[in-house]
This record gives sequence, C-alpha cells and structure tokens, in this order.
Amino acid sequence: MNVKVLEKSKDKLKIEMAGECHTLLNLLREKAWKEGAEQSSYMIRHPYLSQPEITIFGSNPKKTLIDSATVIEAEAKRFSLEFKRALGK
Repeated sequence: MNVKVLEKSKDKLKIEMAGECHTLLNLLREKAWKEGAEQSSYMIRHPYLSQPEITIFGSNPKKTLIDSATVIEAEAKRFSLEFKRALGK
C-alpha cells in the first residue's frame, strides 16, 4: 500500500491509498465517522485507471484518521485471538 497526502488543511484531509479496495476504505470511512469526523467518504473514480481516495472533514482529521486506524488494528488483533481460540490453537 502506498499512501499519499493529496490535500491537507485544518479541517480536511484527503489521502490516496494505492493498491487498496473498497474493503479497507469503507472500514476506515466508518471508523472515522465513529471517531468524530464531521464527514468521511471515499471514492474510486475508475477501478483500473485511478487510485482510491479517502477524505475526512472535522476539527482534527489527521488525529481522526490515526485514531480510526488504531481502533481497526485493535479489533483485528482481538478477532485474531478469538479465531485462534475457537480453532483450539
């Protein structure tokens, strides 16, 4: 994954996430909303010719995105532990 900041201001952060798809972007968008973003959205202009972008609006969009990624990481770790436990590993 290559991450490139396309636009950054006090209340807006727009990032290109090369090589990613709807799965991660939709998850980040949803978590950003729950972490206090005033608005969060993503777009993939063309599935073959463009890279996906996520945009977050709020009082501190950088912190919101970092907090969202931290929550996702913690949830993935909990899932992994529970999955291994369920399989008896």
